[in-house]
Amino acid sequence: MGNDQRVRKPEWLKISIGANERYTETKRIVESHCLHTICSSGRCPNMGECWGKGTATFMIAGDICTRSCKFCNTRTGRPLPLDPDEPLHVAESVALMKLSHAVITSVDRDDLPDLGAAHWAQTIREIKRLNPETTTEVLIPDFQGRKELVTQVIEAGPEIISHNMETVKRISPQVRSAANYHTSLEVIRQIAESGTTAKSGIMVGLGETPAEVEELMDNLIAVGCKILTIGQYLQPTHKHYPVVAYITPEQFAIYKETGLKKGFEQVESAPLVRSSYHAEKHIRFNKK
Repeated sequence: MGNDQRVRKPEWLKISIGANERYTETKRIVESHCLHTICSSGRCPNMGECWGKGTATFMIAGDICTRSCKFCNTRTGRPLPLDPDEPLHVAESVALMKLSHAVITSVDRDDLPDLGAAHWAQTIREIKRLNPETTTEVLIPDFQGRKELVTQVIEAGPEIISHNMETVKRISPQVRSAANYHTSLEVIRQIAESGTTAKSGIMVGLGETPAEVEELMDNLIAVGCKILTIGQYLQPTHKHYPVVAYITPEQFAIYKETGLKKGFEQVESAPLVRSSYHAEKHIRFNKK
C-alpha cells in the first residue's frame, strides 16, 4: 500500500500529551526503577492523562515478546531470563506512586516451561503484600490455553482479569501470530467461572463489520465477560498491519450502546480507548 493510498488520520485522533506534576513524578519513578510500562513501549495516546492521574500499566517479564502479532509495537525475539526481583520492584513502585489501582500486563513468554505464570502470581502477591489497599487488574496472555497456568493467576487474587480478543473472528488469524479466537474465549470463560471479574478488549478499523463486532460481543457475553473496551487500531509502523478504516466517534457510541444492551456491565468505546483506559473506574463493579 503506497503512501498516497493510505487512509488519512482524522482530526479526532489528535491529542495533546499535557504534562502535570503527577505525570512528571510517575515518569521519574518508572525511569529510575528501570520499569517497563506498556504506556511507553506501546506509544499509548493516553499516557499523559493516565500518568497525570497516577495510574500506570506495568509490563512484566521483560520487554521482548516471543510472538510477533501484526498490530503490536512490542519488540519480538529471544527474551532475557526473568528478573527474580521484578515482582518486588513493581510492588515497591506501586507504593511509591501511591496507586489506588495497579494494572499489570506482560509480553508472551512461550520460551518458559510455565509461560511465566509463577512470575505473574508472585508479582500480584507482592503488590498485595506491600499495598493492601490497592486493587489490581491484570491483562494476561492466553498461556496457550493451559488451564492450570491461568488458575495460578486467578488464585493470586487480582480483582479484575482481562484477556484481549483483539479483533473479530474472521480477522483474528491474520493479525495474531500464535493466539487463537476460541482459546481466548475459553480463557475468559475460565476467569468468569472462577468468580473473578472478566474483561476483554478489541481494536476496530482492521476491516471488520458492525455485524462481526456484534457477534464477538455475543461470544463474550456467552462466556461471562463483564467489561469490554473498544478502541481504534493505529498502525505503529509501516511494517505493521495497515489501518483499513478510521471508525467515527458516532459508530463507537453505537458500539457502546449495543454492548450495554447485550449485557456488559461496562463498555469503554471511543477512538483512543486502550484496554487499561479508565481502568480505575472498572473496579467499582467489584465493590458492589
